[in-house]
Amino acid sequence: MPSFAVRILPALALSLAACSGEPVPLAQKAEKLEVQAPKAPEVIHLAIDPETSKLGFDMEAPVEKIRGKVPPKALTGEVWFDPTDLAKSRGLVHLDLTDLELFQRQAPEGGGEFGEEVKNDTQNEHAREWLEIGPDTPPEELAKNVRIEFAVSKLTDLSATDLTKMTGPERKVTFTATGDFLLHQRKAEKSAKLEVTFRYGGDKLTEIHVKSLTPLEIGLDEYDVRPRTGFGKLAAKTLESLSPKVAKFAAINLEFVARPAPEAPNK
Repeated sequence: MPSFAVRILPALALSLAACSGEPVPLAQKAEKLEVQAPKAPEVIHLAIDPETSKLGFDMEAPVEKIRGKVPPKALTGEVWFDPTDLAKSRGLVHLDLTDLELFQRQAPEGGGEFGEEVKNDTQNEHAREWLEIGPDTPPEELAKNVRIEFAVSKLTDLSATDLTKMTGPERKVTFTATGDFLLHQRKAEKSAKLEVTFRYGGDKLTEIHVKSLTPLEIGLDEYDVRPRTGFGKLAAKTLESLSPKVAKFAAINLEFVARPAPEAPNK
């Protein structure tokens, strides 16, 4: 199951490297992620309901705050869990960046309160160039670059492991989810703190509500998201030179509802 919170030591290492001027190691190349679903009679398979999804990110720098969002339909995915042993849970979340929008708030020169949030068309064009999802991106590369994925392969620090020993129509569990995070055709292991509310109608699970308790911080350098003037063309300005205005990390939050998936027809 997905969530998002950064592991302290990797984030600290990235921050120190950025501050010292040392290049941040690039994450491993990858085009898509997979997850091994648990196999047991008790396992429940759920599909994310795109209409209930919320995903956004914040980038906060001293003179500018950027908020990014995508429409609910952009988030899809699957979750598998064994109600008697939640530690075996797995999840794969997909996000489509095609309809990504950025909004900004700026601080006046000399400091002071940040201004009203606005959408800047030029800034949105730049974001697409950085992510290489602009109009000049070749179709085969565009299809890969608009894809973000999080494949959860391990759950730890669970507040409870056996739902059958809990009672009531709503049963809340918190845990840390760990797995690969894919962005801009690169993947790296990330961890996130989540809260999941399991909702029951009698003895039957009807849905789960998943939400981030803390944001997942993603380093732009790590995923090769940097100033560009077009597909494959690095800009003269670097993240380092833009750092007073543009944050080097994006803090991601998400929330969604998943419901039991229809059984596949027998072949």
